[in-house]
Parts: sequence; C-alpha cells; structure tokens
Amino acid sequence: MENNAEIVTIYVMGKKHNVPGDLTIMKAMEYAGHQFTRGAGCRGGYCGACATLYRKKGSYKLEGALACQKIVEDGMYIAQIPFNPAEKTTYSLDELRPDANTILEYYPELSRCLACNTCTKACPQDIMVMDYVQASLRGDIEQAAKLSFDCISCGLCAVRCPAEIVPYNVGQLARRLYARYVDGPSQHVLDRVKEVEEGKFDEGIKELKNMDKAALQERYETREKILE
Repeated sequence: MENNAEIVTIYVMGKKHNVPGDLTIMKAMEYAGHQFTRGAGCRGGYCGACATLYRKKGSYKLEGALACQKIVEDGMYIAQIPFNPAEKTTYSLDELRPDANTILEYYPELSRCLACNTCTKACPQDIMVMDYVQASLRGDIEQAAKLSFDCISCGLCAVRCPAEIVPYNVGQLARRLYARYVDGPSQHVLDRVKEVEEGKFDEGIKELKNMDKAALQERYETREKILE
C-alpha cells in the first residue's frame, strides 16, 4: 500500500535514510532495508527488546524510547541498544527472606542513588523508577514491587543512571520477594499449576507440536481473544 506521508531524513548508526514520517523507528528502519536479527520482539511495547537512544535535530539532549512506539522525526539520529551489559546478581529465593536489608545486600550500589530522577525520565513506560529505587533502599519491598510492576527491563534507566545502578534488576528482586513471601501465590495460579501437573494440557500441546507453520498461524489468528 502506498504511503503518502511526508518524507523525513533519519540517521541510523550514522547512516542517512529517507523514510515516511508517520512510521515508528522500528518500521522506519525496516523501510530503509534494515533486517532485525535481534532488538525486535513483541512490537507492542511489552518486551523491552527494542530500547533505542536518539537525538533530535538541533538538540543536545540524548533521549530514549522503544523503537516500536516512537514515531520518527526529521533529522533524528538513532542507535539501538537491544541489550544493556549489566551484571545480574544470582540468588536462591528459597534462601532469602523479605527483610529490610535483603535488597541492599544483593545490590549495595543502591546506596549511591543521587535521587536525581534521571532513571524516571528515561523510562518509556512512565514508571516512577527513582521512587522504587528509594523504596528498595529503605527496605520497603511491597512499595518497590508495586511501583516497578510494569517494568519490561529495557535497560534505558540503567544506561542513563549517573550512579551506575541497574534499577530493573532491583525491581525484579523486589517483585520476587513480594510474590513469594508477602503476597503469596494467587489461588488461580495454584489451580493452573495443578492442572498442568495432572496433564490436562498434554494433548493440546502435542497437537500444536505436530502442526505445520500454516496451521499454527491460522490457529493463532483465529484464537479466542480475552479483552480486559
């Protein structure tokens, strides 16, 4: 289908491209011939795989977004960061307890937080990142878990943090502690686990594994959609 949108100029990793101005960064990159081998997942703002840094024409400010959400602008300089090279602490939840100092013990860099709010400004989900970092520092696991609930671990907060904290890993530990020890598993989850263990879905999984690509695609496209 012909696109009659105004043509704009963007720069992907320094290379100039002319693309329709109504496309997202991801679609504009594909329009320009880029083939995604990584850095593209759900394409709907849910997986965090397409974290992108960019500068607007004439601006000194480095900004971040998800490539599947942000619409291109004329003169935009773009660089994708589909992976943030951050060390992830390993632990066993069975050996942890929801104590006030647990998160700080595994992520002592929290004490370096400057409360500058740069992490919050960088978040494409509009999550109050600094607030859950501060809650984690205080040992308020419930608050940290709830404030970080919508985090998709895109890494943009960690890229921008001047204290070199990795907030998304901190939030993940808070949510795990909260779910395991504070809130506890929901009854519908326990019921579903029991159904899985009893083999309720074995035949359905076997059927799907034996389908070819065309049949799987048809099944997916005609599936029953549950709207919340």
